[in-house]
Parts: sequence; C-alpha cells; structure tokens
Amino acid sequence: MKIKAEFHCHTTASDGNLSPTEVVQLAKTNGVEYLAITDHDTVDGLPEAKEACDKLNIKFIPGIELSCNHNKESIHILGFFKGDGYKSKELIDFLHNLKLNRISRAKAIVDKLKEHFNIELNYEDVISLGYGVIARPHIAKAIINAGYDYSIDYIFDNFIGNDSPAYVPNKHISVPDGIKLLKKYGCIAILAHPKLVKKTPVKTLLEFDFDGIEAIYFQNYQSETDEFTSMANSKGLLITCGSDFHGISKDDKKHGTVGAMEIDEFFFNKFIKSYLN
Repeated sequence: MKIKAEFHCHTTASDGNLSPTEVVQLAKTNGVEYLAITDHDTVDGLPEAKEACDKLNIKFIPGIELSCNHNKESIHILGFFKGDGYKSKELIDFLHNLKLNRISRAKAIVDKLKEHFNIELNYEDVISLGYGVIARPHIAKAIINAGYDYSIDYIFDNFIGNDSPAYVPNKHISVPDGIKLLKKYGCIAILAHPKLVKKTPVKTLLEFDFDGIEAIYFQNYQSETDEFTSMANSKGLLITCGSDFHGISKDDKKHGTVGAMEIDEFFFNKFIKSYLN
C-alpha cells in the first residue's frame, strides 16, 4: 500500500511562489494526508502552515531544509521537528543571520551577471520577489521579468548554477555541524535529494549522523530510487519522499506538485514511529 505524503516542499517563506496557506490548500486538493513544510534556512512559514493544516485536517510536520557544505558542494539536510524546537529564539536568530548572508550573496550574483553576461537587474526587483529568504530562483525569475528570453533551466545551467560564471557560493555550515544543530532542536535529520549530490559518494555522506535519506524524490529515475532505498535499508536508515515543490510554473521541470510522490506504507510507518517517539 502507498501513502500520499509530502515531506519536502517550499513556500513564499523561502523560494516558493505560494504562501504556506496556499500550499496547504493544494495539499488538501491533492489528497495529501501528511504534510511537511521545509523552507530553505527558515522556519518563518511554519506557524501559518500549522494553522491551515489544523483547519483542513491535514497532519502537519514542521520542517526545514538546511543548507550545508561538504567537499566544496552544497549539501541540503531536511530537518523534521518532533516538538516546538522551531520556535526557539536561538534557532530563529541563527537562521536570520543566514538570511542576511543570502542577501549579500544575491547582490554579488547580480553584479556577476552584469560583469559576465551583460544582464542588468535592479537589485530591488530581486528583493521584491523574495518574501522571505532570497535564493537563486528569485534571481532567475528577475532575469525573465526584466525581458530576457531565457527559461529558468537555461539560466541555472548557463548563468547561476554551480560552477557557472555568475555563481556565488552561499555561506554554509558543515554537514556534521548542520546535523548537530538540527538535532539540538529536536529534529530528525534526513539527507535531501541524494541524486543531486555530485562530488561525494552518497554512501560516504551517510557515514555522518543522518537518521535517513530522501530516497524517493521527484527527479529520480526508478533505478536511483531503488539504489537509495537499498542504501537506507543496509544501514537501517529512515526513508522519506518529496516533490521539492516550489510553486506552480510551466517552466519548472525539476520539481513536482505537492503530493506528487508516494511512499510504501512500511517506510512511512517506520518514519512516523521514529517521529512520534
């Protein structure tokens, strides 16, 4: 039996284009039973999402997608809060500092776009697109809004993707420190979208203190899902599924809609048991 659950999606609190309430409403429409909001490096959208889930009778899991660094590569960790740790002032202050660093990074990317590609953006226009955390999708959207005839995928692949001329690395913490931080506030720590890890074998990353792996992911081929599931089983790790939903856009081919992925009841129950203990 398959369970329709969403453990990885984004709202306007980071780089999604739907509000937390709108994401919850879409989840309800799509028959999602369990919903985790996992915005990038922020918990700002969680109170609104929880209220909306309570009203629509969806089981809510407060989450976050924390940006970390390992081997000169961005590694993302999904954290699922077992309790109210996401309300901690200490955590919120830490995440606010990450947000300020993202703003500085966005300014640097805008400058590099002008330098390398003669793409001119008004930085205030970029800021206006990011209600919460400023991220590269906001910059891509600003490029399109400014009249440049590129798709989002083309912009990432050629201008602002990793190792592209206008790419500027974000200020991250290490993977071990990220896991430690999340667990300090009562999180289950899951390696996000292992398919996207390029510079380090996934098996090597799983030697860190992860609780599980996002083995079921929107961009996966079935063979990759099978491979990551096997890794998790061999190490006794939890498995989650996620669409990585960022919003409704005909140009976005890399992310699914809320509830696009399903998870076997066995893996789902194993996760929920760990989450509730």
